[in-house]
Amino acid sequence: MSRFPPHSETDAAVETPSSEPGTDTQQAADSGECTLCSFPTPADPITADDVDGVFCCQGCLEVHRTLETVDDTDADAVRDRLDDDGPDLDEFDGEDAFLAVDGMHCATCEAFLETRATATDGINGAEASYATDTLRLVYDPESLEAERLPELVSGYGYDARDRGEGRSDEPRDAALVKFLIGGGMFGMMVMIWYALFLYPTYFGYEPLAEFGSYDGYYVVANIWLMTSFVLFYTGYPILRGAYVSLRAGMPNMDLLVTLAAVGSYAYSTLAMGLGRTDLYFDVTVAIILVVTAGTYYEGLIKRRAAGLLSDLTESQVDEARRADDGEMVPLSAVDPGEHLLVRPGERVPLDGAVIDGQAAVDESLVTGESLPVEKQAGDPVRGGTVVTDAPLVVEVGDDAESTHDRLVSLLWSIQSARPGVQRLADKLATIFVPLVVVLAATVTALLLATGSPLSTAFLVGLTVIIVSCPCALGLATPLAIASGVQTAARRGIVVAAETIFEDAPDIDIVVLDKTGTLTEGRMSVEGVHVVTGADSTATDASPETILRRAGAVEALSEHPIGQAITEAASEDHDLETTADADGFERYSRGVSGVIDGEQVFVGHPDLLREHGLSIPAALEDRIDHVRAAGDVPVVVGWNDRAHGVVVVGDSPREDWEAAVETLADGREVVVLTGDEGASADRFRAVDGVDDVFAGVPPEAKAETVRRLRARGTVAMVGDGSNDAPALAAADVGIAMGSGTQLATDAADAVIVGDDLEAVVEIFDIAAGTYWRIRQNLGWAFMYNAIAIPLAIVGLLNPLLAAVAMATSSLLVVLNSSRSL
Repeated sequence: MSRFPPHSETDAAVETPSSEPGTDTQQAADSGECTLCSFPTPADPITADDVDGVFCCQGCLEVHRTLETVDDTDADAVRDRLDDDGPDLDEFDGEDAFLAVDGMHCATCEAFLETRATATDGINGAEASYATDTLRLVYDPESLEAERLPELVSGYGYDARDRGEGRSDEPRDAALVKFLIGGGMFGMMVMIWYALFLYPTYFGYEPLAEFGSYDGYYVVANIWLMTSFVLFYTGYPILRGAYVSLRAGMPNMDLLVTLAAVGSYAYSTLAMGLGRTDLYFDVTVAIILVVTAGTYYEGLIKRRAAGLLSDLTESQVDEARRADDGEMVPLSAVDPGEHLLVRPGERVPLDGAVIDGQAAVDESLVTGESLPVEKQAGDPVRGGTVVTDAPLVVEVGDDAESTHDRLVSLLWSIQSARPGVQRLADKLATIFVPLVVVLAATVTALLLATGSPLSTAFLVGLTVIIVSCPCALGLATPLAIASGVQTAARRGIVVAAETIFEDAPDIDIVVLDKTGTLTEGRMSVEGVHVVTGADSTATDASPETILRRAGAVEALSEHPIGQAITEAASEDHDLETTADADGFERYSRGVSGVIDGEQVFVGHPDLLREHGLSIPAALEDRIDHVRAAGDVPVVVGWNDRAHGVVVVGDSPREDWEAAVETLADGREVVVLTGDEGASADRFRAVDGVDDVFAGVPPEAKAETVRRLRARGTVAMVGDGSNDAPALAAADVGIAMGSGTQLATDAADAVIVGDDLEAVVEIFDIAAGTYWRIRQNLGWAFMYNAIAIPLAIVGLLNPLLAAVAMATSSLLVVLNSSRSL
């Protein structure tokens, strides 16, 4: 029996209608999977006459009923929106593996890694996401060991590792050293030599007139050596990106940058060998440093979400304790039907049912709801939940699976899928890069055909490539994003994914998880009620006495509700008068203890009735009122009667109604919760809330978000681990700062201060940043539209082209640095 108020009538299974063989309902029932979330259904699945399919709970049925026919889009069509015309890896046979990959920075990297992976025998499918540095593989475990997968896809500058391995600071430090020392120092030395010896030659002064002298060779050799270091060491990621783009057959901006940098370097090396002083090593240095700076800034932004791969598995259970001998064994050695012992404070390893013991189980990790649930023999338990106050013996279910592990797997599947929007530069690269190369080659060929010297024709073609070098285009997005990230940070918002600036301005639907988002997310005492006045049942006990006695008894209990009462009593009262530990008793619906020689009962009203304590009618009314408000009534009594009620609940945030009203301006607002009854109903009547989906299990939240996406773009706001798949499935995921590691890792933005008003600010900052990106891109394209024709007609040389490129980049930097 539960210590808490009974569920509402909606908890009851709807009577299963008869179904003819061959119908969708019968097929779903035969498969044992929920039509909405594809998770197992109970032996008597939830169904309804007006809804096709079978469901694991009433919440899934209600979501399916509401969203089934939205825009005539079926569930498969909605799921396909998460893919970019790629294969559905769920259709491949084999085991899943999720790898973290360092070195991805564009869509070409994704295609290259996927192609390379699937070319390996034993790997049936692959899907990469450079936005989250994740590679998902479907492999045959009989022909490949999981430990070998990282080495099979590593190489060419990509470093793959298992998701459970920690990410060290070495990649970040290496990038910093490569940029500041490799690029900055050597690049600066090159420019000093140019300023002292080469630039003067362009104005008629010849410090290197005696080129064949020792000094002349020394200067030029130093310039060549330092430029070589900048190009091949600092510029290695760019050169690798160009190579990868050619291997993948998808030309990208790295290819254009490489052509400009290597072309300038090759021409200058040849000219140096011929004893000429018109050298353009400075162009190579400028191009590499500008592009590397932009890439480094972008990398800093992506590393804000680096904890996703290293911390994800912290809350997963990998061992179990056998009940018969107490031996700890790996989960892989646990068979269905085996009995496991779970001690207080430990997580339930696998889904199953209690066969011995009774205890309060904290299910917040997998359900997100703050009310713990009392479990006793016969009750089901989910893997990943925490036993709080007493040991339980659990019989492992038929599938030997963990709900928490399924949630983690779902999160990884979504995280490894491609984001719906890639950077504009990536989208245009396959057109822009070949066009520039063809244009440069055509201009060179025409000049040669009309009698121009080879050096002149080559320089004009090279100038076209240099002036087209997409430094401003490459900086347009990351610098504007960096500015947006800084602005958000000043307002208590951590941006974890750059795509939020593209997606957030166009959000149509905001989904708010109830617990921890609209509410405080923890149990607390909301009030204490006693029967007072002229009523014949009035008590002489004050609210302070009720709370103090309840706290003293609950101090001996580890129950979460008891802890909330004890905490409240400790804050406001002196608990020197404590319960006698020898007289303490734990029941299925509460506890009792001896205080000052009196047996005090604290818990469910039925507990007091079972022990002969009467409950006055006035208190009965108060209990009903508390339940109707969605809170928990904890009755306190002694001397044959109840004296008061302590109200415990998860209080709504003070600012939630104002925040919802603001969010509802031009957007649809949906509240999503695993709770049912009064705790969910309180949100239905609030202006601005369009829908409330109650009783939705954690595994169905992501599917609910997917179906809502059929209506438009969706933002999900949550804080629990069970919210992580839904946060990842949404176009924009926003986590409250009090949330769990899984939730914050899956989110695009994290609100540090737990201020709901900050959700509105995220949309405002994103809109301003997106407009800044468009301004930068507009300037970059306008620059190319002017500079390329000037280069074609010979009005620019490679040096002036590099200056124009740098000026264009500087304007982008200045525009990005303006306050939003």
